[in-house]
This record gives sequence, structure tokens and C-alpha cells, in this order.
Amino acid sequence: MTDSATAASPAAPPSVSRGPWWAPALAGVLALGLGLAVAEVVAGALGRAETPVVAVGEEFIDLTPGWLKDFAIEVFGTNDKTALLVGMGIVLTVLGALIGLLASRRKGAGLVAATVLLVIAGLAVNSRPDTTMADLVPTVAAGIVALPTLSWLVGKAAPPQQATSTATRPAPSRRSFLTAAGVTAGLAVVGTGLGQLLGARRAGVETSRDDLAASLDLPRPDVPTGTDLVVDGAEPWRTPNQDFYRIDTALSEPLVRAEDWTLRVHGMVENEVELDYDQLAGMGLVDRWLTLNCVSNEVGGNLIGNALWTGVPIADVLALARPHADADAVRSRSQDGWTAGTPLDVLTDGRDALLAVGMNGDPLPLAHGFPVRMIVPGLYGYVSATKWVVELEVSRFDQFNAYWTTRGWAERGPVKVASRIDVPSSRAHVSAGTVAVAGVAWAQHRGIEAVEVRVDEGDWNAARLAAVPSTDTWRQWVWEWDAQPGEHRLQVRATTADGEVQTSEQASPAPDGASGWHTVDVTVD
Repeated sequence: MTDSATAASPAAPPSVSRGPWWAPALAGVLALGLGLAVAEVVAGALGRAETPVVAVGEEFIDLTPGWLKDFAIEVFGTNDKTALLVGMGIVLTVLGALIGLLASRRKGAGLVAATVLLVIAGLAVNSRPDTTMADLVPTVAAGIVALPTLSWLVGKAAPPQQATSTATRPAPSRRSFLTAAGVTAGLAVVGTGLGQLLGARRAGVETSRDDLAASLDLPRPDVPTGTDLVVDGAEPWRTPNQDFYRIDTALSEPLVRAEDWTLRVHGMVENEVELDYDQLAGMGLVDRWLTLNCVSNEVGGNLIGNALWTGVPIADVLALARPHADADAVRSRSQDGWTAGTPLDVLTDGRDALLAVGMNGDPLPLAHGFPVRMIVPGLYGYVSATKWVVELEVSRFDQFNAYWTTRGWAERGPVKVASRIDVPSSRAHVSAGTVAVAGVAWAQHRGIEAVEVRVDEGDWNAARLAAVPSTDTWRQWVWEWDAQPGEHRLQVRATTADGEVQTSEQASPAPDGASGWHTVDVTVD
């Protein structure tokens, strides 16, 4: 008898069952999503504005080079924040999937990676202006929920071993994982919705706006006679609030109730001043039609709008503080920490520079600076139109830097004379005969004296101008063109009331505004 005849056969090694790769990847995405949803709920319940997603997004905006911001505005326009949120969603999905895959192979490493991601979010929250320890609570809550959820789901998705013996306990089934994943996804969706609806913070702000609508007695935004030529296809003279462009660095609008708002005026002044909302409004409200445009507006672009603004003259507020004679600038600060530097003489030279509380007969919309913002005709918004304004520091330009000037933009930003063709649009087909060529021209605080149109680089033709209530708004114009069949190029230029003819020299928006003649190519059939 040989030894081999009685030797036991070696046991077969247990089989390894990691499951399909997509299961742990999905586990990571869902765990991260549920954590962020919990952060939204906690932030809403506590009335905190800085959720992890918002904080990381705003930190990204602040750290983004100026050229990349310009590119984003040029490509996406007023949808730049939507594009950022979509991009963040993609990045977070990829990170969640990678963390899930890592955790399926080395659970400890995956949990560490998830913790690092939460720490980065916490640092972003802590870096935002005026944050407190309470602003970190949503991020901590996200971690408390996301980490055990990740461990649980990865265990469901990728059990480490499954022995072949029927006596061994079987691994969780795919159905078990899908059930767990479905529950997690449902909780994430419900949590996200609850986080958006919760909140006394947003409800309180909307209630505050509603109360002001009843108490401020804001005017009806009736368009002055003769200002709108009502040309089919042309932009209306008054821009409705919902259509007014929005360019700023706030991923989530600061939420400040009017009853909680204060404005501090300090710095190089004889008398430091602090006003609450009622005190500001009690100084006397005025109504002014003013056109506001963004320095990022390309030639022919739509980052411009005209509205009836209601507010208090900034000069009246500064007079209470009595600026020093050697001061030459005011550094304004937003509730979210954004800053702008505005020449002091522009704020006190008699123009209608306002601390605005109303827009087109309504309290300011949240996205446009509720409860109070600055409007200064004649300057681009980046040096003057501070939304959610809470501070005016009288100073000197050589003693501070503002948000955009640190990123290479010009210090003062006066508006350049410009004009735009609204109709016909570029590459449009029109019928031969009389065609209305129409648009707008602007040079705030100087006014538009003339607009001219030419065809195929021929002679300039004077356009008919609409009326305007002041030099601080854009001006509509129209020219009746005897259009002949063929391909044609239309160009427009404007002349200011003080005699400056709009230059043909092309310049990009950076560092002090675009220039050049707006040109459209049309086909006459």
C-alpha cells in the first residue's frame, strides 16, 4: 500500500467573488450623493448657506485664473454657473465611483480617500468669508452618513470571498445590493428635495421680500413715451427682471432678510456710520431708469440690461460719513466677501449712483442683490455694481485691491461707447425691399447723440433715434434699409453727446471692456 493511496486530496482554494465592477462604483457614487443630500438637509435646518458643494464651487471660482473665467463667460454667458454645477456633478460622480472601486479592494483605503474628500470640503467651507463653526456642521453630518453608507454598500456589492462549499454562508445576492442601492438613491433624492424646501432661511428671505413689496410702495415700471420703437425682433427698451443678465461669483445667492441687513460706512471718514434697512429707506427713495452692463460683454453681446431702479443716492449716505479730502475711492463689500473699488468722485458728482432696493417696481430679486445693491451709471459692473452690499470703506486706490483688479482687470472701468444690431440677426435671410435695421446704443452718463449704419462698407446712414429719459440709459435706433438681393454686411457705430465716435478698433473685454463695430452678415432673397 502506498502513501499516495491514502493521502487526502488537497482542498480547493476558495473562489474570489468581487462582483461586477459597476456595483462598487455605484456604491461610491450613491454614498457620496446621500452624504451631500444630508448636508443640504442640515444646512437648510440650521439656516446655513455654505453646503460642501457650494463652498467647493465658490472656492473654485475664486481660484480660477481670470482668463479661464473670461472663457467661461464668453462660452456659457449667464449659464456659467449652471455649467460649473454640471461639471462639478461629473467630477463628484467620477470621484465617488473611484472611491467605491478602491473600497471594494481595500476598504480602509477607500474610507480614507472618502475622508480626505470631506476634509477638503470642510476646508473650503472654512475658507469662505464670515463662516463660523456652525457652517461646518453640514459637512460633518455628510461624513457621518456617507462613510458608513459606503462601507455598507461596498459590502453588499463586492463580498471578499465566496466558498464553494454549500455549508459556507452565501454572499449577498445582486438583488440584495440593488435593493440597498435603490433605498440609498431614494433617500438621496428625498434628502436633496427636503434640503431645498427646508429652510427657514430661504422662506424667511422670500417673506421679507413679500413684506417689502407691500410696504415700500414701489412705482409701476411704465416705459416712458417714445423710448421703445417696438421693432419686431428687437430687444425691448425695459428689460424684465427674469431676463436681466446675471454675472457674479456667487454660486449660491447670499440670503439676507431686510430686517437683518446693515450697511457699515467707515475708513477715511469723519463719522463712521451704520444704517439698517429702515434707516436707509427712510432717507428718501428715488426712481431712476439706468442701464447696467458687464465688462465681459463682447461686441454685440447681451450682457446688458435696462431697468427702473429704486434706491437712495450713494452720495447722501457718504455725506453722513464725511469722507476725508485725500480719499479717492470706495471699497464696497458684498455679504459673501466679494469686493469692488469705485472712484469716490463718481459717487459724489451728482450722477444717479444708487443703493438700490427695488428693480422694475419690485423689491430686488435675490439673484440681483436683495436686499440692497449698488448701481452706478457710467461704470462697468465689476467696479461698481456690488450686490448684497454690506460695507462701504472710504479709502484710496493705492491702499487696497478689489476682487477683479487682482486678476488683471483695469482699476476704474468707465463704460465705452457701444452699439448693437438686434435685427436682422447675423446670417438671417430677409426679403428684398424695405427692411428695418434696429438695435441699441449706449454710453452711460454721456448719452448717445447719433447712430449710423452702413452696408458693405459703403456710406454711413443716419438712423432714427428713440427718446430717452436721461443720458444714463441705452437708446434704441432704427434705419430703414432698401435691401437688394444678395449677400450683405451691415455695420453700426454710435457717437456720444460729447462728440466721441465709436472706434472700429477691435479689443477683447479684458482688461477694460470690448470695442469695435458690431457686424452682421445677412442674405437678401
